[in-house]
Amino acid sequence: MIQVRDVSKVYGPTRALDRVSFDVGDRQILGFLGPNGAGKSTAMKIITSYIAPTEGTVTVDGIDVAKDPITVRRKIGYLPETNPLYGSMQVDEYLNFCGRARGLAGAHLDSRIRWVVEKCGLETVFKKEIGQLSKGFKQRVGLAQALIHDPEILILDEPTSGLDPLQIIQIRRLIQELAREKTVIFSTHILQEVSSTTDRVIIINNGRIIADGYLQELQAEAQGGAQLEVAFIAGRAEVENGLATLDGVKEVRVLSDGDGVVTARLVAEKGRDLRPEVGRFAAARGWPVVEMGVPEVSLEDAFIEFIRRSNAEETKEAQHV
Repeated sequence: MIQVRDVSKVYGPTRALDRVSFDVGDRQILGFLGPNGAGKSTAMKIITSYIAPTEGTVTVDGIDVAKDPITVRRKIGYLPETNPLYGSMQVDEYLNFCGRARGLAGAHLDSRIRWVVEKCGLETVFKKEIGQLSKGFKQRVGLAQALIHDPEILILDEPTSGLDPLQIIQIRRLIQELAREKTVIFSTHILQEVSSTTDRVIIINNGRIIADGYLQELQAEAQGGAQLEVAFIAGRAEVENGLATLDGVKEVRVLSDGDGVVTARLVAEKGRDLRPEVGRFAAARGWPVVEMGVPEVSLEDAFIEFIRRSNAEETKEAQHV
């Protein structure tokens, strides 16, 4: 449904996007994740034809965004990070205006307004001025205008910003429901939003895609191999130096050291089970094992690890220049 190919965006000396490429399938939810300033909003603005790329191409349902932006815009519902609302308008007036701007009229327009008001929970503020609404209600009005013309594609930049916990749950459910019929891209810096709404994630950092895949794949990749956490009653130096000699162990990290208990994380080749070997090793040295287990890598852990690797790689590149 969406193809992004080698897209870059340059503002003077700053590369907001650097040769970004990805696809989004029909009726797929894609979570766009990254730190503030990573380039998420820039990518979304290019897909919607709000701004043009410096290099590269974007097609939406086979249509080149640069060559036919009007047709592309008809297919997209867009909620920008900065919600562009008219504060002096009432909610009903604003939705009527947005619908007519999208070419809707008569009974069809009335039907769509009723639908978005119900789905976005705007019944209690329908006749109120937008400028008097809370941030949460303003966000819901913005989502309603993105849905008013029943688009095939939804692009939502921080859609749950300013919402309370109950409203966040409602918007998550709405996104999941809409994905049965639409393609959805949404950006966020809140990791829980991604893990509870979609299973495919792109992580972007400093304008580059540093990870793209399903959550389980990214979590496994972030581990860098098989991992094991073990707590011993032993000395720190003994544990660090001893475990590093085990066959196949690539890395030993001491996580904690206190009250005579040392907790370490071991990293080995993918698919390797270190538990039997570590157990025998500890028994041979008389180290009582307090606890042993395979750690689960959360999305937060994976995100931090990918950002760490990306920043380390960029530092290396800068040193070689």
